[in-house]
Amino acid sequence: MKLILLSTPDFFVEEDTIINALFEEGLDLFHLRKPHTEPIYSERLLTLIPQQWHDHIVVHDHFYLVDEFGLRGVHLSKEVNSLPQNYHGSVSRSCHSLDELRDRRGMDYVFLSPVFNSITYPERHAGYTSEQLHNATRAGLIDRKVMAAGGVNSDTLSQLSDYGFGGAVILGDLWTRFNIHSGLDYKEVIAHFRKLRKAAE
Repeated sequence: MKLILLSTPDFFVEEDTIINALFEEGLDLFHLRKPHTEPIYSERLLTLIPQQWHDHIVVHDHFYLVDEFGLRGVHLSKEVNSLPQNYHGSVSRSCHSLDELRDRRGMDYVFLSPVFNSITYPERHAGYTSEQLHNATRAGLIDRKVMAAGGVNSDTLSQLSDYGFGGAVILGDLWTRFNIHSGLDYKEVIAHFRKLRKAAE
């Protein structure tokens, strides 16, 4: 099962070091999502990540970065929902209902959320029952191109393969283990990622 890491909304000092270490540990994809930030900060972060990992990075805005840095592709959402003119790279999209999974033409993969209660946003509860997810799998809506998002942790990861998901989007379960404002020691982040990788096997 693929593991996709979604960035924190804010930039922080140790970010590139942690991302590089996670790629070394086997991170499949990194989604760079920094809403309402100037593109120059994303550019700076990308220059600090070795070129060998650029093909494993997807951006949620500032789509010109794909060509400039040789990135994997772009991710569409309600906020940013149109592709650049003449774009031919990888495309993914966020879905917030099972009905949205019915139309994913042209998508390499999609996120479905919230599958579990959110860790980052406590007010966001699971949007689907276990029965609904199993029914969606039997109906062919959930397959290897659907990535589960929302509340994914080492305990819930094992359930996702039963539902037929192709991967999981990690956010709060990893980033809550590091204080982006004052943290320097990120050993706990790396150790927990190894636990997630093992659970995803």
